Formats: sequence, C-alpha cells, structure tokens
Amino acid sequence: MFFMLMFFGLLIFSAILGGDSSQVAVKKNSVIEFDLGKVSNDYAGKFQDPLVTLFTGSENVGLTDVISAIGAAKDDSKIKGISILNSSTMLGLAQSKAVRDALVDFKKSGKFVLAYSNGYSQLDYYLNSAADSIYLNPNGGLDFKGLSAEVLYFKDFQEKSGVKMEVIRHGKYKSAVEPFLANAMSEENREQLSELLGSIWDAVVADISESRKLPVATLNELANNLSVRLPEQALAHKMVDVVAYEDVYHDEIKKRLSVKEDEDYNTVDLLDYTRNHVNTPGKFGDDKIAVIYAQGAIMGGEGNVTVIGEKSMGRALKDAREDDKIKAVVLRVDSPGGSALTSDLIWREIELTKKVKPVVVSMGNYAASGGYYIACNADEIFAERGTITGSIGVFGQIPNVSELSKRWGINSQIVETHENSFDYSVFAPMEDGFKGTLTEEIERIYDTFITKVAAGRNMSREAVHEIAQGRVWTGEQALKLGLVDKIGGLDAAIAAAAKRANIKDYGTKNFPEYDIPFHEMIGAFPFAKMKQSVIEQEIGVENYEMLVQLREMSARKGVQTAMPYSLRIR
Repeated sequence: MFFMLMFFGLLIFSAILGGDSSQVAVKKNSVIEFDLGKVSNDYAGKFQDPLVTLFTGSENVGLTDVISAIGAAKDDSKIKGISILNSSTMLGLAQSKAVRDALVDFKKSGKFVLAYSNGYSQLDYYLNSAADSIYLNPNGGLDFKGLSAEVLYFKDFQEKSGVKMEVIRHGKYKSAVEPFLANAMSEENREQLSELLGSIWDAVVADISESRKLPVATLNELANNLSVRLPEQALAHKMVDVVAYEDVYHDEIKKRLSVKEDEDYNTVDLLDYTRNHVNTPGKFGDDKIAVIYAQGAIMGGEGNVTVIGEKSMGRALKDAREDDKIKAVVLRVDSPGGSALTSDLIWREIELTKKVKPVVVSMGNYAASGGYYIACNADEIFAERGTITGSIGVFGQIPNVSELSKRWGINSQIVETHENSFDYSVFAPMEDGFKGTLTEEIERIYDTFITKVAAGRNMSREAVHEIAQGRVWTGEQALKLGLVDKIGGLDAAIAAAAKRANIKDYGTKNFPEYDIPFHEMIGAFPFAKMKQSVIEQEIGVENYEMLVQLREMSARKGVQTAMPYSLRIR
C-alpha cells in the first residue's frame, strides 16, 4: 500500500512540476515528420475527473487537432515542409480526405510536401498523392486495383451447428441480418454494395486525378489492368515521380533546405508539433462554437471516446445550449449506429438545443442508421463525398441454440403465471406471440425513424421510405437524395454554424467530457493500457479491430439502428 501511494504520488507530483515540459522545441528550418499510425479518432477525449485526464489525456491527440496543427504549420516560419515517410494509417476515407485537404492547403504557402514509401496501399497512396513529389522504393510496389467487398453467409452453418440467429428487420436493404437468413447475397444487397463501392471509388480517383494531373478514365484503366503494381510501371504511368532508395529522398529534402549532404536536417514529429499547438493559447474572441464529437457505436450509458452514450452526449448538449458564450453547436458524427433507444434520446437533446441556438452536423467516415438518426434534425448537414450515411432501417437479432441443445439432450421447460409472462429463451424456439410483439416494436421504431427524418429534412414520409429501407448511401449520393445539404468537412460545418450565429471572431470548445468512475479509472493508467498494445502486437492491429467489433456486437441490447457492415479501404 505504501509503495502504491508513493508511486502515484510521485507521478502526480512530477506531472504538476512538469507543467509545460511536454512542449517540444521546434528549431528553425525544420521539417515535420508525418505519421498518423497512432491516430484513429477525430477526438481524443476529455474527462471530468482530473486524475483521469492526468493519466490518459496528456499524450493523446485527435485527428482534428492534427489537422489544426497542419494549418498552423502553414504560417510557422520555422517549418519549411512536411515529410511523409513510410506512413501508414488506419483512418477512414472521410478522415483521410480531411487530412489530404489540409496537406493541399499547406502547400499553398509555397512550402513542400514530399512522400516516400517502401510500398503504398490504396488508402496510403490516396493520402500521399497530395504530395509535390512521390518517391517509391525500387523493390516496393503500389496497390491500385479498385474496391471489393466480401460478405459471409451463415444459413447452412446455422442448420448444421444448431446455433441460429432469430432476426426481424424492416427494410429490404437492411442487410445486417441477411447473412443469417440466406446462403447467397440478395439482388438488393448486391445492387447497393455495387453502387456504394462505385461511388466511394469515384471520390478517391477524383482527388488523385486532380493532384496527379491524370484523367479519371486513365486511372480506372490502370486499376482495371493492374498496370502500376511494380515501381517502374508506376513511374512510367506517372503515379510516382521518383523510384529510389530512402537516402536519395533525404538528399532531396536537404537540398530544399540548403543543408549540406553530410549534415542532418532538423525534424519535429507530427504528434509532438500537434501537442505544442494544442497547448498554445489561441487568440480568439469570447464567442465560442461547441464541437460535440459523437464517435463510435451507439450503445447507451456514459459512453467514452469510442462509444456513444446518452449520458455524456446529453450533458454536452445541455452545457452547450446553456452556456451564453457558446453561440452555435457543431455535431461531428462518426458512427455506424447502434441502440435505437439511445439514438432517440440524443435526437431529443439535439431538438432541445436547436430551439436555443443553431445546430450543424458534420459527418465523418460514417453517419449511418443510428448515426443518421441523431443527425437528421440539424439545421444543416455536411458530409464528405465518401461518407457512408443513410441506412435508415431497423432490425433485431437474438441468438437461439434450441436445436443444438436438443442434440445434446438439453430440454427447456417453462412455468409462467400469465399467458405472456414468458417471452424468450435461447434454449427454446421463438414463439409466434413474442415474434409478433418484437415485429410490432421494430415497425413502430421504423415508423418513428422515417417520420423524424421527414420532419428534419422537410420531406414526405413516402419520399423518405423510398430511399430508406436500410439502404446505405455515400455522401455524394445522399446530397442528390436530400439527406444532406452540402459536401464539406468539419471546417466547412463550423464556418456555416458561425454564419448562422452571425459571429466572425470565435474559438471552438470540444465536448463531451466523460465521467469515468474510480474503479474504471484504474484501467486507464499507463501500465494498464499496455494490455491493448500487447494484444495488438500478438494478433495484429486489424485482428484486434475485429476483436473490438465482436465485443461491441455482444454488448448490443434492444432493437438496433445499425449499419449492415463495416467498410474500410485498404
């Protein structure tokens, strides 16, 4: 006990004494070393308990912080350029688009952006293609082949194993449950997937075309024929500018900085530079715009950086509308949806806030199903071209092992006091009465969903139903359908909110602040967080993501307004 108290006491004492010691000195004639491998969320999070902030917040930065820092570097006389060296990312398309736009804007200052890689994935190349010059290792490669999707179907597996998923849905496109109902993809699902992937790809090649000065038709032909797999092919087709080893790349940077070949040039890590920027007080007026981040699955409760809960979101919206200095609210949504009840509770808080001050939505990678539910009543909605949105539909899924239990001699016997006092057991087949009740509930929630979308978007219920039924759309498609108002990122949404509030000199204030109980706070200490790093190293980052998704699926309760699948460009 003594040593534990001494340990935590020393940590707190060091943090207090350290103050701004985390600030990294930036030397003149420096280059930012650009790597987003440790950044995944738009918002790094804030915590009500100062101890949690002390142990978790000091090292974390969100993607919006990074983008803001790139903007600051544009006007920083000490920064001469950005080097994207073997940088890999797990960001989504909308996030990558936002970073890419920030790099393009940075170049307007006349400063350079150079990129080098031993091998580019499609998403990495999309981001790196914003650079002035793209370097590729002579033995590397470029993955540029278009997009594809794979969906697994479990109907036969259920029959053979005896483990069945009882599902009820509304919407012919609500394909989240389709794999449990069929052995092959429905035409409706194939249609929406084909159009969805096509729209996403169009957004990707449009930006690459502009940066690389290559026609979209040429890029599609290169992808279709796998014509730029090898370095010499990529060079010949102008997808890269230089095929060389890394030392040649560094020599070019030295040349641009007027640094001698036998000397090192000054660098600063992107995240260190971002922390400096975050900890530097801004010069703004008293007026504020609240930026409230709704990121992750909608699961209810308090929520955290990767889970949307009604408690933290409710507090954030209430604080924003009651703070006289806050003149408008921007809701940044990056969510595939989840709990229908939680979505509705957040929708109500937005409705209350909208009566007091403007509410503008900025859609990130996803704002689908429940993610669209909480966005639909905003005064104005912005989305990126590649944002995944829509999926206006409802489903319920419940596991059932009655067939498996029979095979192993397990028999379910039920005693009840009233005719409907027993509803469901995983060890007994679903009764028609319970199925009817659940179907009625799903129909009611779907009706509520489309009614609120119709009111929020000034559309008829019939028009909403026509484009709803669980179908997923990209931001570009959603714009044509009236589900969003404009194509643009978070900065565009903030500017629109300021215009609606009639303010010019303003700052932003990030929400929510999460209230983590003491027993959960222990798990946030640095040595406890090593658990995630160890697991990631053992099974890989992508497999760890799957593990997290499985955990989220197992935690789902009640009727769901969730996206039918997870999409990530590789």
